[in-house]
Amino acid sequence: MSGIKFEPGRIVATPGALEAFRASGEEPLAYLVRHLGGDWGDVDADDRKENELSREHGWRILSCYRLSSGVRIWLITEADRSVTTFLLPEEY
Repeated sequence: MSGIKFEPGRIVATPGALEAFRASGEEPLAYLVRHLGGDWGDVDADDRKENELSREHGWRILSCYRLSSGVRIWLITEADRSVTTFLLPEEY
């Protein structure tokens, strides 16, 4: 994948996120590509700035996307880049 701005580490998903993808018929890969490419999705301007600083300084990165079903999905890459997790906001 070209355009990757940081390494994701291990990629995991919570049961709720997996069920949301199953119910929507969408695939997680498209959202992972967006996240790794710096498209943070539905976050506000402050969170966008924070993500850019986080990318440069090795801090935690958060993206938020809305599936076609209307369900919101978060992707969080940990500061040490060991893992990226798909989860529902209420699972945080």
